[in-house]
Amino acid sequence: MSRLSLLIVLSFALLVGGCSENSPPPRADGLTRIDAQVLAPLEGAYLYVYRPGMDLYGPAFAVSPASGPDGRFELSLPEGDYLAVVRKRQNGEASGPVVAGDHRGEMLPLKVRGGQISLKLEASVKIGDERRLSDAREPGRTALGGRILDSEGRPVEGARVHVYDHVQMSERPKYVSEKTGPDGRYLIHLPEGGTYYLAARDKFGGPPRLGDLYGRYDQGTIEPSAVVLEDGQLLDDVNITVTKVW
Repeated sequence: MSRLSLLIVLSFALLVGGCSENSPPPRADGLTRIDAQVLAPLEGAYLYVYRPGMDLYGPAFAVSPASGPDGRFELSLPEGDYLAVVRKRQNGEASGPVVAGDHRGEMLPLKVRGGQISLKLEASVKIGDERRLSDAREPGRTALGGRILDSEGRPVEGARVHVYDHVQMSERPKYVSEKTGPDGRYLIHLPEGGTYYLAARDKFGGPPRLGDLYGRYDQGTIEPSAVVLEDGQLLDDVNITVTKVW
């Protein structure tokens, strides 16, 4: 086995410590305390906890505080069965795509039955990049472009366009653009034509929150307007206006 292969195998190891015989009794509030450490240690990592059946790449049921310099954090959960995964993004954000160079662990089944649970976790460095973002497609193919603007018509920097294939726009987006620059422009390459629905926002993951910038592409209608794109076509004037959520 090559040195690189050995490092990859070791980086994917997941160490889970169970409840000890001396675990404290269940708390009065019915919650279980999770005492965890991300090795080696890893600072700035988050534990994302999902209920079975939830979208494991969508909003989590619970997210831990960021791990400290010693890799430690605490999280309290009600009794139940969960799936949990450690992620750390190089940009320090708690949400968004996990890309090459970020850390991520393997999905961990977690049974919470009261008392206290101690965990030791590892998160490997992602080497490949399977995200479907704008720089992951060859230029010259099917693409959407335009500008993200505020209510005054000024360009918005740091926003992303989310592309959906259902008008409800409630599922995980099919594709996500890179962040806009100072000119507010975005360009997202798509694998094929189709009917798409677009939203722009300055945060990634979960429903828009108070203070977030958010807007959908529409042409003066209540429902989002569809963008119909042919294979090999470039539409570069699909502008979206965002406003603060209140």
